[in-house]
Amino acid sequence: RQYGAEISEEVLLQLRLEPVLSKSPALVEEKKCPSSEKTVEHFSPLTEAMEREVIAAFGKGEPDEIMSSAFKLKVTREDIHTLRNLRWLNDEVINFYMSLLVERNKKEGYPAVHAFSTFFYPKLISGGHKAVERWTRGVDLFKQDLILVPVHLKVHWTLVVIDVRKKTIKYFDSMGQKGDKICETLFQYLQEESREKRNLELIFSEWTLRSMESHEIPQQLNGSDCGVFVCKYADYISRDKPITFTQNHMPYFRRKMVWEIIHQQLL
Repeated sequence: RQYGAEISEEVLLQLRLEPVLSKSPALVEEKKCPSSEKTVEHFSPLTEAMEREVIAAFGKGEPDEIMSSAFKLKVTREDIHTLRNLRWLNDEVINFYMSLLVERNKKEGYPAVHAFSTFFYPKLISGGHKAVERWTRGVDLFKQDLILVPVHLKVHWTLVVIDVRKKTIKYFDSMGQKGDKICETLFQYLQEESREKRNLELIFSEWTLRSMESHEIPQQLNGSDCGVFVCKYADYISRDKPITFTQNHMPYFRRKMVWEIIHQQLL
């Protein structure tokens, strides 16, 4: 299962779907979102040894060879290959990366994070709260600081972030689309979860639901990087950091994610 961006004809015309690597750096810089222009972030390059491991992972081999196994999840060579430039990320890569974020955030000084699987939202939509009731067995969502919900819309990855501390539900879309109905669906889910597990009513007027505007968060400039944007939105938000990356960082993030997944450790 490989997915990219679900793009309207209007957006297709805007993007022209040219691979970002073929653009000159100047053209890419012009389209950066304003919020990320304030801070130019410098990342440590991967070491030569790390790069060799990434190249090997992208190399030939059995597609079903298991490259990493943890969190009751397995990532194969075929899954890893979705992290090659301009490829579409699949469920396995996104779920493994979200699990790495949750694991990292168990350390002192990080917000408490719960991440739902990519299969959660479609199950919720098709069967309501009853269908996903058991997904939080042993987890008290209301003791978390942040809840991450990766959402797959036919062929486009987006992210919903529930901030329990601030009582906000925000929709992050690297194509600038609105997700107000998705936020409402997740609020209804939270309401039912609160009634069932705590016998408490959530008061709608105390919560803020909104879709992030395209000028507020980095946007993708091609039709293939939505999954990486979702993973990196989640990474920054789960560290309570401002989102300062741009489309230019995508090739670097992809290689870095390969190493992180193989080593089950975030850099």
